[in-house]
Amino acid sequence: MILAADIGGTSSRLAVFDVKAGQLRRVVQERYASAGHNRLEEIVRVFQSSHRLSIDRACFAVAGPVIGGRSDAPNLPWSVDASLLAREIGLASVGLLNDLEANAYGIPELGPEDFAVLNAGSTTAAGNQVVISAGTGLGVAGIYWDGHDHHPFATESGHADFAPNNGLELDLLHHLRRKHGHVSWERVVSGPGLVSVYEFLRDRGRGSEPPWLRDALTRGDPAAVISRAAQDGSSDICRRALDLFTSVYGAQTGNVALGVLATGGVYVGGGIAPKIIDALRSGAFMEAFLAKGRLRSLLEAMPVRVILNDLTALLGAARWAARLAMRAGHARA
Repeated sequence: MILAADIGGTSSRLAVFDVKAGQLRRVVQERYASAGHNRLEEIVRVFQSSHRLSIDRACFAVAGPVIGGRSDAPNLPWSVDASLLAREIGLASVGLLNDLEANAYGIPELGPEDFAVLNAGSTTAAGNQVVISAGTGLGVAGIYWDGHDHHPFATESGHADFAPNNGLELDLLHHLRRKHGHVSWERVVSGPGLVSVYEFLRDRGRGSEPPWLRDALTRGDPAAVISRAAQDGSSDICRRALDLFTSVYGAQTGNVALGVLATGGVYVGGGIAPKIIDALRSGAFMEAFLAKGRLRSLLEAMPVRVILNDLTALLGAARWAARLAMRAGHARA
């Protein structure tokens, strides 16, 4: 029995899986508001008290860098420590992965219905892969191909310097630099980033904010309000914000694809992409992805798919723990 968790800045999902004939089967799953708890151990305690199941292995995917079994995640209200989690569960040890690394482990658990294709790419595509996911933050993981198997690894390239490609994006950089100092890609390509793009356009007089929109932004999730108003055609400034966001998202996706030479495929995950799939398909995303000068043809050959299944990181954490259990079983044999 495997306890797997996907710990995000907004919400935390916990589930128990069993493994039969190498296949994961979800037994139970719960979701909790991350900010509503003082420590991750509290969430684990609540989950275990509700579902009294004997756990053999555990793996936690966390939205942040994992160093030495610990993560001080930038978008979480607390630190995560593998040794404290193991003690809470009653295990000798637990796995702790970056959430995008867990996403990468989860991809083999998905089926064709879990993807939307943005670029078919080459029919003989093979090699390294990359996953990029915008949500509360911006995560990136590479997947190295050794000639026989794929091996996920974590990165923090979402926090690399934002690089504008035109005058409008340069103005956006100056606007965000006054607000934040250092401006990373995550400051633009994320839920809060979409809000920042909208506020930049509004404050620079590049669109008007009608009273109904101002009211909606104060009452609901601003990123969701902007996204909906952009896609249903009710707000021109929201449409402009989403267009700029989509283009910048495509540019950074192309950057990370080149960074790991992702000839085997590019995966766009996270909570935002499935909600703006029509905008991603409109052309601006792929044009910015491909606009890399002399290497355009290399990028054209890379398959680009959006991950539609929001449980991918949870499945990846479970798959990581299951593989560890299988290796331990083989070693004993």
